[in-house]
Amino acid sequence: MATRSVLSEDRRSRPKAVLFDLDGTLIDSIGLILGSMRYAFAKCERPTPTDTDWLASVGIPLRTMFQPYAANVIELDEFIAAYREHQLSHHDELVSCYDDVRDTLAELRGRGHPLAVVTSKTDALARRGLEHTGIIGYFDTIVGCDSCSRHKPHPEPVLTALDRLGYAPDEAVFVGDSVHDVEAGNAAGVLTIAALWGPFSRDQLAVAGPGRFVERVGELLQLLAER
Repeated sequence: MATRSVLSEDRRSRPKAVLFDLDGTLIDSIGLILGSMRYAFAKCERPTPTDTDWLASVGIPLRTMFQPYAANVIELDEFIAAYREHQLSHHDELVSCYDDVRDTLAELRGRGHPLAVVTSKTDALARRGLEHTGIIGYFDTIVGCDSCSRHKPHPEPVLTALDRLGYAPDEAVFVGDSVHDVEAGNAAGVLTIAALWGPFSRDQLAVAGPGRFVERVGELLQLLAER
């Protein structure tokens, strides 16, 4: 019993694990996402969704995003191929870090927080974005759509990251900019933190019930220091 109590105390006292979504949270890739979408629909000669409608589905795997617009599997594959063509060609020119992300990650690492990325992108594309923006070295693990059989808003990606880090849900927070992030984090049992510097408003994210809102990424430092 004493040993179990000591272990429990050790777990409570160690720094929280901090999980981040990628697009719209760590990196600003909204221009790339919308440009790739428009290119894909134009190349496939189909009516283009509004930016608002398309962004509402950001945060789930690309194949799932295109399914409502494709008449069959062949058309779905054509959409994805066209999207990837534009995405890969214009990635580096249209992707950048949000303000203060690097400084915040460096401070979190300095405080001993394990860090992970949980994204619906492929592992390879996630790594490309992290490498291009120079922040990949801050992260202990990256969970992309290749790493899981089920995807956000299912909790599996969040739980996979926690398993890799050796942390329980009550020892972690998940920072994301979309309803899908908040729903996945809530289902996994972590504290969810809604990022308001991405493309979605407080009202749009509030429907998913995040535990906290932050206006700027640097606010995470104070929030985590209080816990």
